[in-house]
Amino acid sequence: MNTVLTGITTTGTPHLGNYVGAIKPAIKRSQDEAVNSYFFLADHHALIKCWEPERVAQSTKEIAATWLALGLDTDQTFFYRQSDIPEITELTWLLTCMTAKGLMNRSHAYKAQVAENTEKGEEDPDKGITMGLFSYPVLMAADILMFNATEVPVGKDQTQHLEMARDIGARFNHHFGEHFVMPKTVVDDNVAVLPGLDGRKMSKSYNNTIPLWLPEKQLRKHIMKIKTNSLEPGEPKDPHDSFVFDIYKAFASEQQVNEMKAEFANGIAWGAAKQVLFEMINTELQEAREKYQELINNPAIIEQELKKGAAKARAYATPFLVRLKEAVGIRPIK
Repeated sequence: MNTVLTGITTTGTPHLGNYVGAIKPAIKRSQDEAVNSYFFLADHHALIKCWEPERVAQSTKEIAATWLALGLDTDQTFFYRQSDIPEITELTWLLTCMTAKGLMNRSHAYKAQVAENTEKGEEDPDKGITMGLFSYPVLMAADILMFNATEVPVGKDQTQHLEMARDIGARFNHHFGEHFVMPKTVVDDNVAVLPGLDGRKMSKSYNNTIPLWLPEKQLRKHIMKIKTNSLEPGEPKDPHDSFVFDIYKAFASEQQVNEMKAEFANGIAWGAAKQVLFEMINTELQEAREKYQELINNPAIIEQELKKGAAKARAYATPFLVRLKEAVGIRPIK
């Protein structure tokens, strides 16, 4: 079986881009009986950049409720909070002791922060850089290697961290025996990347997102804000140059996409096109939105699911960590 692992950092509110690009395809993949799926809330990773306790806690609640509301089967998958698996942080130290500092020096995130400091004329190029930022690729490696993931779906900007995980795991194996599987990086170029309200990639960093669980009226209001050109009703419009159409095709069937192309050629008004988009998205999310609200109002259910997932994950992680500690010489005195 393939073991597929996906982590979600708990710093934001889920939006349509997360749903289309990550959550929906991941849940569909997890329904494959030949796939062993691990999904975790990366709350330790959240602390690297976010020092707002309430934001981290609220995001954890919202993201967990989102996956559950959208139909993740927690009996068939491993769904857990990173911080509930202490074996991961202990493994992080074992791996840290095997990780070359030079490898961390080459991390894109670290180099970008150093470059920013240099451009600002700072005397200390490491100003404001925490050890969390510097060494978080090791924590990411521990997330992956702890469960011997064979596949890790990532965006192109994360491929370096998978290479680092392989380097770190291979070095550990070289010194202490074959314990870790080398994970395969999976970048799916077919996964839709939704534009935000301003046309740039939908991202909380750009403040251009459409939150996933907006009530109907607010969802419609956001969709009506999507940037368009100044073409009037009746003037033909190019679907390949439309943010409205880009979002529409991520939700529509092939037949619906072709029908909308014809509407664009006939000069559909932007308001009408946005209304069709709203109705399609609202219909798809309506039932899940009700489940989401029920979960948000009953957080004990969410907590129970996460604890259940942690117990399942630790049933694997605890004995595996014992073997790893034995391998490095941390073992009972005999």
